[in-house]
Order: sequence, then C-alpha cells, then structure tokens
Amino acid sequence: MSAPSMTLYYNAASPFARKVLILLHETGQTGRVSLKPVNVTPVNPHTDLCHENPAGKIPALCLADNNVIHDSRVILDYLDRQHVGNPLIPNEGSARWRRLTLASLADAVLDAAVLIRYETFLRPEEKRWTEWLDNQHEKIARSLAYFEAEAVTELSSHFDIASISLASALGYLDFRQPNLGWRSSYPRLANWYYEVSQRPSMLETQPPA
Repeated sequence: MSAPSMTLYYNAASPFARKVLILLHETGQTGRVSLKPVNVTPVNPHTDLCHENPAGKIPALCLADNNVIHDSRVILDYLDRQHVGNPLIPNEGSARWRRLTLASLADAVLDAAVLIRYETFLRPEEKRWTEWLDNQHEKIARSLAYFEAEAVTELSSHFDIASISLASALGYLDFRQPNLGWRSSYPRLANWYYEVSQRPSMLETQPPA
C-alpha cells in the first residue's frame, strides 16, 4: 500500500473536520490522507497552519503538490472528485443545488453551535452577551425545525453531502450541548440520526469523550 499523498490538518473535536473524515471513510480514501492534529482557537493560531492558510482555519488539506486548500466545503468538493464511486455531491441540476443548500443550512447550525461554545467557554462570564446567545439558539431551532418538516424524507434517500453535514451538526450538539434535548422537539430527525449514527463512518469519527 502506498504512503498517503495528502495531509489533513484537523482537530478531533471539530465538527467541520469530522465532515471531511466521514467523507474519506464513505469514499474509501482514508489511506490517501495522513492526519495531523492541531489545536487552534480564535485566540490561539497555529504557526505552521497559517503559513499557507492565512486564515488559520481547520480543516486544511495539504495536497501532493504542497498546495493547501481549506474550508470544509472546499475540501469536501475536492475529495469527492478523487474517487470512482457515486459522487456525494451531485454533479449538476436541481439535485446539486438542493443538496448543497441543505448542507449549507446544516453548516449554519454548526456555525451557531460553535459560536455558542466560544461565547460560553472562552469568554469570561461577566462579558457574555445573553441576547446574542439566545439568537444563536433560535437559529439552531429554526434550522432543525425546517429539517424536521421539510427534509427528513429526502435525507433518508441516500447518505451524501447534505446528510454528512447534518449528521455532523447533530453530533456536535450532542457533544457540546448535551442538555439541549433536541430529540424531543424533532422526533423524525432523531429517528433519522439514530439510523445514520450507526454507519461505520460515523462510529469511526466520533469526537473525543
């Protein structure tokens, strides 16, 4: 077996990195990518990571030619074009835009959840902005309500970019906001997540306990 030709800068607790890891498992590409753990926060950039990735974002993927691509959506698109199986991002037509839009909505849940994490974990308690936190929670609730009412059936049809993104978002809510209790409000979504969470790609990429 040949050595990995790409390096993924990631953190096991990052839901955005988890999306990439799930796709690697789903498309049989784990052997092509070596994993380099890094620890970054908005106030703690990583020097090596910032050299070819000025924003200091993870995940970041160093390609075989040493070019670096970053942002999980860009990496997912790149990796989905590197395997011979069915694409996890539809190539064209209305299906492409629908699945990418659902993935974007799942990313909005992730963005809000990560911002809540930063506000409640990194910011001193006396400086936290309650109204702003409430707005992030409302964004999550609106998005999950949409998935519950409008998208569960199509998400169940196949496990692709939209499903990967939403599964990563729900897993992150369980990881960082276990008291949110989202399952009771969105039972159809809860049933869907229970099924997909048993996939090998999901089990192999769970965040640290």
